[in-house]
Amino acid sequence: MTETAAATKPSQGIEAFTFGEPVPVLSQREILDYIESMSNGRYYEPPLSLNGLSKVYRGAIHHGSAIQVKRNILKSCFIPHPKLSLADFSGVAMDYLVFGNAYLQRIKNRLGGNIKFQHSPGKYTRVGVKPNQCWWVPNFRDEQEFEPGSVFHIKESDIDQEIYGIPDYVASMNSSLLNESATLFRRRYYENGSHAGFILYLTDGTVNEGDVSTLREQLKKSKGVGNFRNLFLHAPNGNKDGLKLIPVAEVAAKDEFLNIKNVSRDDQLAAHRVPPQLMGIVPNNTGGFGDAQKAAEVFDANEMECIRQTLLAINEWAGEEIIRFKPYVLASSDSKN
Repeated sequence: MTETAAATKPSQGIEAFTFGEPVPVLSQREILDYIESMSNGRYYEPPLSLNGLSKVYRGAIHHGSAIQVKRNILKSCFIPHPKLSLADFSGVAMDYLVFGNAYLQRIKNRLGGNIKFQHSPGKYTRVGVKPNQCWWVPNFRDEQEFEPGSVFHIKESDIDQEIYGIPDYVASMNSSLLNESATLFRRRYYENGSHAGFILYLTDGTVNEGDVSTLREQLKKSKGVGNFRNLFLHAPNGNKDGLKLIPVAEVAAKDEFLNIKNVSRDDQLAAHRVPPQLMGIVPNNTGGFGDAQKAAEVFDANEMECIRQTLLAINEWAGEEIIRFKPYVLASSDSKN
């Protein structure tokens, strides 16, 4: 080979490629950017994204399960009224638990009497700038003002503003998102087929560029459908250490997944204060979680009774007793039909 040909021959360098990265679902929605309730001249915007709160509800298992336990206990205690159905009450209770805000609309007859009370979905209801005013805002184009005084707003208290309520679980939302992110990563961990990735270190001089290209193509095809394939490489007279497979984070991914799931789960349970035995969680120790009936009694007295008292404020606004609760009945193992 001449000096000119050697100078013009392209140098062989290291080539690297990846199989893709996990895509975050909720981490970029900025639902934790707390601001004041901004007014647009007609109604106030919520300080937290209601769309984000609804997505977090469906994003973390223990977060959603804790809310469902509270909702179901309230439904089991509620006594249906001719003017307020169980379905409407369930919608009010669910909005209050998820958003910290719930709305009940009064439907009147021509004489001004109450025909019925129906749930107005909290995700699309806004508090108006004028007193006793609410707006229906399903999107930015179809805004409709309710009749003044026809909608009652039930809200959780907040220390920073008095327009909207803020749910108690806000402090655990980062843990809910972390739990969701760990689950998404684990799904991609298995769907990828390469299990968190690896470095294929090839130094054997007997493998030519054509063989390298074939090997690279087969590795790319191992992603997704048809993964977990076996790969055969034949290098006559090759060095036994000329080809090495170096895992990047396989061991750490297996260990950290369980730690993240368990720690984030405990944070969510602490925020909701729901006993784990009421949520179908399997205990890790042989002793279990203790007596489920006693835990349910304490939970009902300390948590659910406070929520019921808040919802009873609807009666004063309605002018009649449309919200009534019966005592919470606990099922025991020795109960008979």
